[in-house]
Amino acid sequence: MQLDEVLLYLAAVTQVDTTRFTPLLFAGEALGSVNAEWKQRLLTHEPNLFALTADGLSCRIDGDYAEISSTLNQAAQRWRQAEWLNGWRDENFLARHQDGSAFFELERAAFRPLGLTSHAVHLNGLTRTAAGEVCMWLGRRSPFKAVDPNRMDNMVGGGVAAGESIALARARESWEEAGLPPELVQQAEEGALILAKRPVARGLHCEWLHVYDLWLDPLLEPHNQDGEVAEHVCVPLATVESLIVQQRFMIDAALVAADCLARLGYWGPDGFQVRAVLAQNAL
Repeated sequence: MQLDEVLLYLAAVTQVDTTRFTPLLFAGEALGSVNAEWKQRLLTHEPNLFALTADGLSCRIDGDYAEISSTLNQAAQRWRQAEWLNGWRDENFLARHQDGSAFFELERAAFRPLGLTSHAVHLNGLTRTAAGEVCMWLGRRSPFKAVDPNRMDNMVGGGVAAGESIALARARESWEEAGLPPELVQQAEEGALILAKRPVARGLHCEWLHVYDLWLDPLLEPHNQDGEVAEHVCVPLATVESLIVQQRFMIDAALVAADCLARLGYWGPDGFQVRAVLAQNAL
């Protein structure tokens, strides 16, 4: 087993130097963070929308959900035209107040630059061999994906769009990525809630990962429907551990897989160390 190596990797990909980011406030609530580059961009090119205050960078926009969403998405279109955004999806994520209620929605490509918190669903596909060994289904991302092409992923993983419930996003992603019917996906068990937070080239990645475990019949194989997964493979837990250490996973998938191994007791009582590292960002 390679628990020490896994812990070193997890520590490296979950650390955030907050001094590199300026809090981004909406209606007085610190909901995002911007790096120095985006701070300068917003102050220089969007002075009507953002201003520097004692608490950080504050958004000047007033109005209701629709008005704030419309104004921010118009700004995002300007940032896209300036080639400041990549991975444009024509899909909005939902930004929430600190109490969890809906605030506004914004093109998902603008979430990382503003350091806003998004939500995603991840599904661990688990099965047992005839000999009783636990194995995990993994997906290898398409080589044509804009983010992390060819890297290993959980059997199912994807963002929760604005207007979607967690359950609806889980069912949609499970069909698109693995061809799993809704009645089967409903049997998934809640596994964990992990806050993935780290600096990225675009800004700050901050996303709640809603993790589920689904035990599959050994004869059932996932089949991708949308072209985003090149293949699915079913591997022993020791192989999953090795893929984490080799940094073959996309990072969020590595967090989810490591958490699952810990919950399955793969590292025995020492597995609590994995979950302790993963919980640090949520403190």
